[in-house]
Amino acid sequence: MRRPAVDGQFYAASENDLKAQIESCYTHQLGPGKVPKLTKTPKRKVKGLVVPHAGYPYSGPIAAHSYYKLAEDGYPETFIILGPNHSGFGSMVALTMEDFKMPFGDVKIDQPLAKRLWKGIIDNDLKAHEHEHSIEVQLPFLQYINRDFKFVPITLAMQDFKTSTEVGEIISEAVKEIGRDVVVIASSDFTHCGLMYGQLPPSGLNAGGWAAKQDKKAIDAILGLDTKRLLKSVRQFDITMCGYGPIIAMLTATKKLNATKANLLKYASSYDIHPADSAVGYGAIVIE
Repeated sequence: MRRPAVDGQFYAASENDLKAQIESCYTHQLGPGKVPKLTKTPKRKVKGLVVPHAGYPYSGPIAAHSYYKLAEDGYPETFIILGPNHSGFGSMVALTMEDFKMPFGDVKIDQPLAKRLWKGIIDNDLKAHEHEHSIEVQLPFLQYINRDFKFVPITLAMQDFKTSTEVGEIISEAVKEIGRDVVVIASSDFTHCGLMYGQLPPSGLNAGGWAAKQDKKAIDAILGLDTKRLLKSVRQFDITMCGYGPIIAMLTATKKLNATKANLLKYASSYDIHPADSAVGYGAIVIE
């Protein structure tokens, strides 16, 4: 069993407090404005999502847009959640077969799908997940809407194009083989700007303004489903987003699963919530 690493830090630790916190994200002025209701549609359209992973007081209202869209579209049979490995522990690319213990209850691993994903560059290593928050923080949002789902988490400490693309190809092949209805979630924050992040905005721009300017370049590439352009923009403009590899993997997989378009649901930064000398950008994007 994989136990919570950031409960009481990134999100509330008790079930009642967490429920209220998530609802406040939906009704926040930067959120969708209301709490979603799960819809059962005859044919779902959502194939992938980009969702931020900071503490709920900062990124929660933006994340809520992705999950509101998911609730409108209906839940798939299972999820694959990709996130960067911030800690550096464990294998460089890894899933785990261990269920996740969470305040809303345990979240089960889709074992048959996980076994098909455990191949090539993707290892099976719990250590890569024990201290990582990027995947964990997505689960309460998913459980708030519907607790009857399974998932497979995959962390990426290596985010080069070859690695990220291979992960995406393995995902698409496994999904086709098993015949699952799957949504692939890429967990990523965007620009990290400010002295504490080692990147200062140019003269005339505050941290939030610089984050938005930088992130537009990355978001434009994502909206074009262009993985090569995304990586080129990240490197050329020094865009300090932490999960471009998971996004490249998600786009690779969803395009092979017949995705044809992406839409930006909401963009904001921590500066919009708490103006300061630093800022982190957050984007909610849906792939259909």
